[in-house]
Amino acid sequence: MDKVILAFSGGLDTTVCVKLLEENYGYEVITVCVDVGQPKEEIERAENVAKKIGVLKHITIDAKDEFAEDYITKGIKSNAVYEGYPLSTALARPLIAIKIVEVAEKEGATAIAHGCTGKGNDQFRFESVIRAKSDFRIIAPVRELNLTRTEEQEYAKKHDIPLSSDKLYSIDENIWGRSIEGDLLEDPINEPAEDAYLWTKSGVDAKDEVEKLTIEFKDGVPIAINDEKAKLIDLIAKANKIAGDHGIGRIDIIENRMVGLKSREVYEVPGATLFIAAHKALEQLVLTKDELRFAEYISTVYADLVYSALWYEPLREDLDQAIDNMQKRVTGKVNLKVYKGNISTIGRTSKYSLHDLEQISFEDKENDQNEIEGMIKHHGIQATLYQRLNK
Repeated sequence: MDKVILAFSGGLDTTVCVKLLEENYGYEVITVCVDVGQPKEEIERAENVAKKIGVLKHITIDAKDEFAEDYITKGIKSNAVYEGYPLSTALARPLIAIKIVEVAEKEGATAIAHGCTGKGNDQFRFESVIRAKSDFRIIAPVRELNLTRTEEQEYAKKHDIPLSSDKLYSIDENIWGRSIEGDLLEDPINEPAEDAYLWTKSGVDAKDEVEKLTIEFKDGVPIAINDEKAKLIDLIAKANKIAGDHGIGRIDIIENRMVGLKSREVYEVPGATLFIAAHKALEQLVLTKDELRFAEYISTVYADLVYSALWYEPLREDLDQAIDNMQKRVTGKVNLKVYKGNISTIGRTSKYSLHDLEQISFEDKENDQNEIEGMIKHHGIQATLYQRLNK
């Protein structure tokens, strides 16, 4: 019997997919859970559910460090913000898909499956990577059989498939952020309940004291907080705690999905928000005016490519080359002040600073101020001529 590798979370969709792949498609199922920072209990749940339903094999892959070093770094250096929020889920999907392909090759499978519906973005993100990196058959049982959530639940009950207790929301979490959607949040008029949030405090519960901190960067990547150097994954955890305690990183938006639908999404991205704010502040000091304008444009294009499941689009790799070259000078320290949901930059320093203190000072005597007069006369000369001709 042929083997299929199923991207597995242990939730309703992927759990039902195991039986569907066996009964409807005739496959032996190997389940794979790629750990990019999900809660420990979710990793354990996937392992326990896979064991209960008797899959051929279950594999857990720890990819947290790889996610931080090879993907989140790109998100920081490019300031990857899509429609107002730092990308987190979309940034992790290419890595998960690559790991699934690697397992399929190792296990001699003939197909790869996922539990995505036909309405979301993840079906694009998984399948685009799988097709770019392999020739495996792709199976999407929930989408192909056009199943509703109620039908999935009925199918699970009929086949004695164990399911975890119903969650009020659909939540995707990794070390870089949490996305919260579904249920009451589907109606954009409904306010998210406080229990939807886990990483961030409300404005009421946030710390009452201002906190100052320093973030140090090297080549555009954080290397220390308050002069304590650590691996990026540990700095992210620290930044999430600092920013979350001050109510930073809650984002509630109406998002435009790839399938053309508008979707109400709530995000918790405290550390990402903090790091990107500091990163932009340092870029202001070391990049030229034209580089900053180009970097802003790159940020939008880069985020769109990642969000839109185009990780292997050559343009993304081209942009990485340009970004990495500019980021060689994004090295230095940024002093920040955080309080009640706000981030303020209060200082920055870099050996690559383009800010010349002597020339900018009002006490400068060496540079004759009168030299600017000729430049002023020619500034806007075409506009001046136009206005004279059209009086």
